[in-house]
Amino acid sequence: MTQTIVVKLGTSVLTGGTKKIDRAHLVELVRQCAALQREGHRVIVVTSGAIAAGREHLNYPEIPNTIANKQMLAAVGQSCLIQEWQHMFGIYGLHIGQMLLTRADLKDRERYLNARDMIQTLLEHRIIPVVNENDAVATAEIKVGDNDNLSALVAILADADKLLLLTDQPGLFTADPRKDPKAELIREVHTIDETLHKLAGGSGTDLGTGGMATKLQAADVARRAGIEVTIAAGSRPDVIVDIAKGDSVGTRFLPLASPLESRKQWILGGPKATGQLIVDNGAVGAVTERGSSLLPKGITQIQGQFERGEVVGVLNSDGKLIAKGLVRYTSKDLAQIIGKHSQEIGATLGYEYGPAAVHRDDMVVI
Repeated sequence: MTQTIVVKLGTSVLTGGTKKIDRAHLVELVRQCAALQREGHRVIVVTSGAIAAGREHLNYPEIPNTIANKQMLAAVGQSCLIQEWQHMFGIYGLHIGQMLLTRADLKDRERYLNARDMIQTLLEHRIIPVVNENDAVATAEIKVGDNDNLSALVAILADADKLLLLTDQPGLFTADPRKDPKAELIREVHTIDETLHKLAGGSGTDLGTGGMATKLQAADVARRAGIEVTIAAGSRPDVIVDIAKGDSVGTRFLPLASPLESRKQWILGGPKATGQLIVDNGAVGAVTERGSSLLPKGITQIQGQFERGEVVGVLNSDGKLIAKGLVRYTSKDLAQIIGKHSQEIGATLGYEYGPAAVHRDDMVVI
């Protein structure tokens, strides 16, 4: 069966834990991707390493660790990195297409659809998309922030079957294997809960921006869209080929039985929430257990400023995110109608956009 497979490669995998790109290992990773392509699968590479490549190209300059300097290194390194990928895949007679994305490209619905069309067109022409965040121009407001979560969004764009998060660890363990010799590898995950989140720490190296925590976030986003996710060691022989075959490698996260439809995938993975709605226990039950819309009556507090149609987070009284959705009223309007019955909206505002603050068709329960 033909599969669409997204392979995310962290900086630690590309450098082997050193300061420079490990080109011998890069060739090996490309060989595996080429093998899948020959079998008829569609392969997408999400690559880190632009800043590391920039440092190497400039002979490791001693410069302050500022955002501007990081962007400079990314600008230099991105061209070096894409040339490496082009050369390596060219050995196997394969073409690549570079895609540089930011969250801004995924926040706007039209730009999201354009990005989706572009990646699908590359795949249709048997061209391997090589994706990275556009670090040279991205600011804090529009950055995804790490390539783990970016790879999950790319997997959604591509309607992928599998997402491979390759790192310097064999997978997710019951404890930190670098500190606890009794730590055991978790082979399969059916539910991502608070216990699992506590097992995930910070960034494993000084070279990358991601860690097991961001991989867990990415896995949660992708599996909700019906995508199987595996965290595994990028140094393991034939790791890409074996996971594609269905072998038990690393930690596998099973997709949810009912993947989200396209619009809800965009709500979950694309836009960043511009505000939050704090709701009471009754609203929590209605939204999470009965699949109801969120009504103004159940909202107790509003945080942030937002316009109609923007994405907001829905939080319980403890501040835990329970849902994301497109809000039907501005923050200014909602401030006047929270705690009120829906039939009072028209009389209070002088107009209305329906009884719900966030309709269930525009909401993803977390």
